[in-house]
Amino acid sequence: MVRTTYYYGGVNGRDSPPVFDQIVDGTLWGIVNTTDDYARGLVSYYEGVFVAAGKTMSLCIAANTNTDSDPFISALEFVLLGDSLYNSTDFGQYGLSLVARHSFGHNGSIIRYPDDQFDRYWEPFVLSNPTMASFRNVPVSDFWNLPPVKVFETELTSSGMEPVEFQWPPASLPNSTYYVALYFADDRDSSSRVFNISINGITYYHNLSVTSDGVAVFATQWLLGGLTNIILTPAAGSDIGPLINAGEVFNLLRLGGRTHTRDVIALESVKKSLENPPHDWNGDPCLPSQYTWTGVTCSEGPRIRVVSLNLSNMGLSGSLSPSVANLTALTNIWLGNNSLSGSIPDLSSLKRLEILHLEDNQFSGEIPSSLGNIDSLQEL
Repeated sequence: MVRTTYYYGGVNGRDSPPVFDQIVDGTLWGIVNTTDDYARGLVSYYEGVFVAAGKTMSLCIAANTNTDSDPFISALEFVLLGDSLYNSTDFGQYGLSLVARHSFGHNGSIIRYPDDQFDRYWEPFVLSNPTMASFRNVPVSDFWNLPPVKVFETELTSSGMEPVEFQWPPASLPNSTYYVALYFADDRDSSSRVFNISINGITYYHNLSVTSDGVAVFATQWLLGGLTNIILTPAAGSDIGPLINAGEVFNLLRLGGRTHTRDVIALESVKKSLENPPHDWNGDPCLPSQYTWTGVTCSEGPRIRVVSLNLSNMGLSGSLSPSVANLTALTNIWLGNNSLSGSIPDLSSLKRLEILHLEDNQFSGEIPSSLGNIDSLQEL
């Protein structure tokens, strides 16, 4: 779980906070817009669930065309989740971006750690429907996604056999595909609490039987758009009205991909050998495509490789790492008119290299004779 927290403190010297993008491992997570929360004196937070595809993950914030001022961030958290959480999602293709997570009938403070061992935020959600504090001994270890026990202490329910109808999530949603999980548990062992669930008039679950053992109902890909109306209707044979304790909604976020690991490692080594690398050499080098590293050109398709390196006339100093030879898809290297020093590394592994410009630097030693073994080299 990745959570970013923002509270604007006037860092840009303006009355309103900037609007900008946030990116996880090359995937455009979404737009950060804290304007409304800031006007009400509130912090803004964004939460997503992603699989770590390597030993590290990256979170980038980047200015976009919405504002011309720098982005900012107040807090950043990476929390390791249990293997069972949300694992019906194909995390090889998708991430989850939190839209809403609520404890229904709860009107206190946000439920989080230590009540939730993963420090997820369960916000209060109260309607005019009757709510009640009921029970505390639900065996949540058997629940999908391991919600905290505390969310089952309150509920939205109805008097008698009336349906329960409410709008949730509270905000209007863009047309997209969502992961929806709803959580229920009864405080009676003897009752027959059976009901139907519909979302925007479409049956979400039919004849759901809720007992003291509890039950979770989830949809991995559910189309939503605009305001969302949920209705819980008693089923035939039920002797008590419906209830609901908690719910989560995530936007299903298609991953943008990652640059080939070999190329990422090589560019990180090149970066370390430079005393003043370009300021935007952070995160994934190639993705999202609108945030490619300065001077880096990448291929398209399922296997993203670095095909060109153009850092001419950038006032670079330091040395050229031998790891540049691991960028085996390179066809062009332009490093002229800088202040690079040290030796020229062996580049013979770059079998596709066509153009190599190293002039007007401060290299020392011999020009490697191995350059003559690169058959594709046309310009030196």
